This record gives sequence, structure tokens and C-alpha cells, in this order.
Amino acid sequence: MSSDPVAARKNLVYGQNIEAGRWYRLGTHPITEQELIEFATAWDPQGFHIDKAVAEDGTYGGLIASGLHTLAVYQRLAVSSVFADWSVIAGRTLREVRFLRPVRPGDTLSGTLTVKEVVDGDHNRTLVTTWAELTNQHRKPVLNATVDAYVHTRSRTY
Repeated sequence: MSSDPVAARKNLVYGQNIEAGRWYRLGTHPITEQELIEFATAWDPQGFHIDKAVAEDGTYGGLIASGLHTLAVYQRLAVSSVFADWSVIAGRTLREVRFLRPVRPGDTLSGTLTVKEVVDGDHNRTLVTTWAELTNQHRKPVLNATVDAYVHTRSRTY
């Protein structure tokens, strides 16, 4: 039995096998009005996220998703499409997050993730920097962000 808890999972991608410049397509996620309101009610209960009347009279002319909701959709898509296959230890930094346009009920989000930098480190871990972009169904960007995460380096046996 292996002493490495991640070794038991087959076909994981380890830090030394992640290449800078590699590009991944993320899946899709439809934003329903119900989901938008439920998320915002729990985590960002501002009127333009949770109250149709307030939202229609406001700056955006209707309900918009919380930026945190948009970021959560990115995380779900990134995990489902990429990170679930990597031997991830943990996220390190989320930076340069930009909310580029409102996300509305009925939008379908999808995106891409690009590996920008891979740095071998100590303690059998690799720091992987990625740049992500989410777009709506019209291919208009709604979010981009830079994310740093630690990934296991496969242990070498001699």
C-alpha cells in the first residue's frame, strides 16, 4: 500500500507533466434566475441580485449575478474540466479578478484556462499559474482571473 494518499488515484497529472502554454476548454453552465437569486440571497443579498423590481429600476435594468456567483461558476467549471485530473494540493492565490460585464438569468457561461507558468518547488510540489476567462453565449467575456495553485510532484522512487 502506498504512503502517498494521491497515488491511489489513477491517471492524475502531476506538476512535472503540466506544461506552460497548454490551453483547456472549460464546460458550460446555464445561469437560471432561480439559481442567481438563491446564490445572492445566501451570499450577496444586494437588491440588484435578489429583487426584480429593484433591479429593473437600477443601473443594469434587470437582475444580474453576483460577481462571487460568477467566480463560483468558474471554479466549478475549472475543477470539472481540468483540476479534477490534476493532483492538486490547494489554491495559493486568486488575483487580477475582473468582472467584465453583467451575467444575467438565461446566460450560459463557458470558458478557457491557460497554463501561464509552472515552477518546481520544494516539498514535492509545483506552483502552477493559470489564466482563466469565462464568456457568455455571445462569446463576450464576463470574467477573467489569474489563479496560482500547488500541485503534487510525483514522488520518485530509486
